[in-house]
Amino acid sequence: MKEALKKMPDSEKQAQIKKVSSVDAPSPLGRSLAVTLGGMPANRQTNGIFQLNIKNAQGKEATWVIDLKKEGTVSKGAGKKPDVNISMTDDTFQGLADGKVNPQKAFMTGQLKVKGNIMLATKLSTVLNAAKPKL
Repeated sequence: MKEALKKMPDSEKQAQIKKVSSVDAPSPLGRSLAVTLGGMPANRQTNGIFQLNIKNAQGKEATWVIDLKKEGTVSKGAGKKPDVNISMTDDTFQGLADGKVNPQKAFMTGQLKVKGNIMLATKLSTVLNAAKPKL
């Protein structure tokens, strides 16, 4: 699976990601993140576990865990105890991933809720920015 995603053109990855909500059918997003996060330099600098709780417009919520302590893995559903727990809507997450939403502004306006290590939460934008060219 990982090899197939590496061979997929960036434009096709982006088209697949934009078709889905992170709650209803999140696997293309998760696979793309998993491919881009593996071995990324930000992994060693970030060294933390993020739990993302992403809610769609219908109120359904999906949980994603991004573990950047060792290899950089992404999994759906609650897993290991996270260092930081971040809650947001689908639209906010998409905006963060695209670089169209300022994470600090989203936090200050309540679009982004953080529990746990807030300093680690500030590193999520670095991780998403590093993954952006490949998403």
